[in-house]
Amino acid sequence: MKKRIFPLVFLMFYVLIINAQENSTWRGVNRDGIYPDKNLLDKWTEGGPELVWKFDGLGLGYTSASVAGDKVFITGTIDSISYLFSFNINGALLWKKELGKEWMLNFPGARSTPQIYDGRGYVLSGLGIVTCFDPNNGNKLWTVDLYKQYDGKEIKFGITENLLVDGDKLFCAPGGVDANIIALDRKTGNLIWKSKGVGEVSAYCSPKIIEYKGVRYLLTITEKSILSLNPENGEVVWSHDLKYPHGIHSNTPVYRDGYIFAMNGWEFGSVMLKLADDGKSVSEVWRSKLFDLEHGDVVLIGNNIYGADWTTKHFSCVDWYTGVVKDSVKTISPSSVISANGLIYVYTYSGEVALVKPLENGFEVISKFKVEGVKRDHIAIPVINKGRLYIRYANSLWVYNITAN
Repeated sequence: MKKRIFPLVFLMFYVLIINAQENSTWRGVNRDGIYPDKNLLDKWTEGGPELVWKFDGLGLGYTSASVAGDKVFITGTIDSISYLFSFNINGALLWKKELGKEWMLNFPGARSTPQIYDGRGYVLSGLGIVTCFDPNNGNKLWTVDLYKQYDGKEIKFGITENLLVDGDKLFCAPGGVDANIIALDRKTGNLIWKSKGVGEVSAYCSPKIIEYKGVRYLLTITEKSILSLNPENGEVVWSHDLKYPHGIHSNTPVYRDGYIFAMNGWEFGSVMLKLADDGKSVSEVWRSKLFDLEHGDVVLIGNNIYGADWTTKHFSCVDWYTGVVKDSVKTISPSSVISANGLIYVYTYSGEVALVKPLENGFEVISKFKVEGVKRDHIAIPVINKGRLYIRYANSLWVYNITAN
């Protein structure tokens, strides 16, 4: 009997690993910008790493590539209609499916990156339409209109959050009065719970799940506040006023060991919070004028935060626990940041890509190159998957080989 049980357990474990590999997540498994890839180039040639393939024809958009298994998914807007594209890993277009009308006001075009989870795909339009699709062919399985069905509130730049799937729940923030934050059944689109939050409109934040002392919490940011909710029922555990008037919080909070780092935008810097022992409140540890990007995020490596800011146009290294600036340069900024294999990948708003080595008390810029079409608003977050670097700008997607030989 024991001999038969072992192969069965092994098979179940193997299936779980395969399913995990087939999923895609926003900015890595933990939504922290850290990718697990190893054996990557530690230096680039002057022209940058090898370009494996490129696709022109996505249309307008700021979404990242979503890589799941041997397929690549991305969205783009052509003549006010958004489309979902699927490629194989060699760049061949597998299919292109219409999603519907897209946000065409401030910064027109697609803004939410598709998420693939356990054989289904999920994407959100700037007009508040959640679509569940079949990753094999792009066919729609269900849709939910956050504005019509849940009294969602239109915000200045269109809703932009990257949907979070956790088990059978899909979380998002319509920003309505009664349904401020909701959990949907990811298989049917039916409502599981709705929360009034703290009564503020949505603020572009892509939420995340954290665990503190064995208890799981849902973290998100609405117009003025960062808040923690019970992911099982939507009950607000705590909220904290970020003292930021503009309501732009598209950066996902960074969490480690009871500390939560949150970024504001446009001259209002960032703040470090510490959870109380019971997890039911937070206190401020430090504030900084740095890291005031409206989007771009930061990465935490060791005990240092690395990232850029909008006001001073600096790229900086800041101590996680104290907020003390260890190093700062007025280059490679403003920018988005991710990390893999111990190095930092910086993608500036002007189209420059830099490879940066983190140090105990700072950093070293190792290599740089520029992608084509170097203009403004290179703000799609880069993605690393299986030794390839995916860069999106406007109509185009570039895929580079960054695997070390």
